[in-house]
Amino acid sequence: MQLPVQSQSTLYAESWEVAAGPADLVEIARTADRHGFAYLACCEHIAIPRRLAEAMSTVWYDPVATLAHLAAVTERVRLLSHVAVVGLRHPLITAKQYATLDHLSGGRLILGVGAGHVREEFEALGVDFARRGAVLDEALDALKVALGRQDFPKFVGERFSFEGLGQAPRPVQTPRPPIWVGGSSPAAVRRAAERGDGWLPQGDRREQLPGQIARLRRLREAAGVVDPVVIGAIVEPLYVGEPGWRVGRGTLTGAPERIADSLREYAAMGVQQIQVRFRSRSRSELTDQMAAFATDVAPRLN
Repeated sequence: MQLPVQSQSTLYAESWEVAAGPADLVEIARTADRHGFAYLACCEHIAIPRRLAEAMSTVWYDPVATLAHLAAVTERVRLLSHVAVVGLRHPLITAKQYATLDHLSGGRLILGVGAGHVREEFEALGVDFARRGAVLDEALDALKVALGRQDFPKFVGERFSFEGLGQAPRPVQTPRPPIWVGGSSPAAVRRAAERGDGWLPQGDRREQLPGQIARLRRLREAAGVVDPVVIGAIVEPLYVGEPGWRVGRGTLTGAPERIADSLREYAAMGVQQIQVRFRSRSRSELTDQMAAFATDVAPRLN
């Protein structure tokens, strides 16, 4: 699941998150850890321009700092950047940050990456917004080398080059931490097919996913990539049980078996992991929903 509190866009943030903070994040992370959730995710924006601030908010926690903080208070849940805009910085900086996170967490990192969409962030950091896709492609190639097993990796590209430079600590995971590509544009699906260990669609409706998954697999085969790819999906907002308040027409509610029946449709499409979000009016209602899902719904999925 994506963590609440750490990003507060009006598209999905609940009203209680405005006054929430680190203690709430810790309790939610511990609940996820205790109840067997696969991963916790934290997204990235460097700075939000005034023209977008009303809709997006300016509350966007740094993913490395946030996930490192939560790594210290959890034991098994994995830590996902969903997504890190890695094209905004040199790959050696990204490699240093996320290799350290993997090391500190005992090998629990999943590096989720995306191209980004806020022009002003790129302009402020001196990165060409129009070329962000090409920059991300090269950054991914460089990151695979920098996060690999070589103590002194070598990479020569159009924008980034390094050789004879060692970085430690190294990641715990071998051959390196998995890299999941986020996004549903044609470029993002291509990128996931050619360069990703996993794909995180963004905003696809259920009826769109089979076609997107088929395209991903065709592109991956055409690129000659033989390694398996983890296919994900962000599912509808959930509420386990019958809510006594308005949770929105798009929210999947009801008895555990009803919710599980609906979510099993994703597996039939070829989806291997789902990212869930629960409607809630308080932190305690959220953690209760997490516990109910883990106890009553998740066992019916696997």
